[in-house]
Amino acid sequence: MDFSFLFVEWLGTPLWMWVSFFVLVIAILSFDLGILHKQNKEIGVRESVKLSALYVALGLAFGGWVWWYVGSGAGLAYLTGFVVEKTLALDNVFVIALIFSFFAVPRIYQHRVLFWGILGVIVLRAIMIGVGAMLVAEFAWVLYIFAAFLIVTGIKMLIVKEAEPDVSKNVLVRFMRSRFNVTDEHHGERFFVKKAHPRTGKMSWFITPLFMALVMVEVADVIFAVDSVPAIFAITTDPFIVYTSNIFAILGLRALYFALAAMIHRFRYLKPALAIVLIFIGSKIFVADLMGLEKFPAAFSLGVTFAIIAAGVVWSLMRTRDQQQLA
Repeated sequence: MDFSFLFVEWLGTPLWMWVSFFVLVIAILSFDLGILHKQNKEIGVRESVKLSALYVALGLAFGGWVWWYVGSGAGLAYLTGFVVEKTLALDNVFVIALIFSFFAVPRIYQHRVLFWGILGVIVLRAIMIGVGAMLVAEFAWVLYIFAAFLIVTGIKMLIVKEAEPDVSKNVLVRFMRSRFNVTDEHHGERFFVKKAHPRTGKMSWFITPLFMALVMVEVADVIFAVDSVPAIFAITTDPFIVYTSNIFAILGLRALYFALAAMIHRFRYLKPALAIVLIFIGSKIFVADLMGLEKFPAAFSLGVTFAIIAAGVVWSLMRTRDQQQLA
């Protein structure tokens, strides 16, 4: 059998590297669902931390392979993207916690929602990153729009205090409730249930709150991708590095959710650090042009990004050290 097609480049990277990455992701998810969480169960903080550590180790190991096989520049870009995407995802945890609370999703089924949610993320991020890569390849000036957007977003995060989202007033929630049959009660792990319609008495399909929570989690990721995708493109325009660092960062987020949700209040001062990171990532593109550089050294970008995030984490933990952990 001729396997020469695997060495054909797709989006600047040999096809076998893309195939290997997707096989690895499928294997990880199969192990997670088929072995670790074959049955629905509540995930405690300790198990959450252990699983997250495993996912972080896998993400860093993949970054190490990129460094060894592709080169140090690609390896540093991957690690920078991984750190940035992982940190930006913390905001997503807060929103997911609100969604689960609003729909009263039992803890035993939250992992199921997050698992299916990650499958949607893999597809949605692929589409968004693919479109972004094509735009950057065809129109180099789009990168400056991404950079300017990051700067504006970062400044807005610093000076505007956003109110807590009210899920009940969300347009999509109201649309689903007005257009589809929706149950108010949960039906175990089921996303859809068939039962008698209260008005007609006929057997009809209904959407459960679990499915509505899944839809809202997917929409939340799309919204957060509006920030994270331009951020990673401002670090590197290599689609393979952009996509793999995104997915590995998000894979671990699902595992870490259960630990973070219990102590999200401890990171309330991390947002200014995230804002500064976005401003830094966006600004360095313009500064590099002014200095006549093709781009900032990858090691410098990684070092500054990590230092800002570490300072934000330490400051948050220090400011909230006297607060009791919320249940």
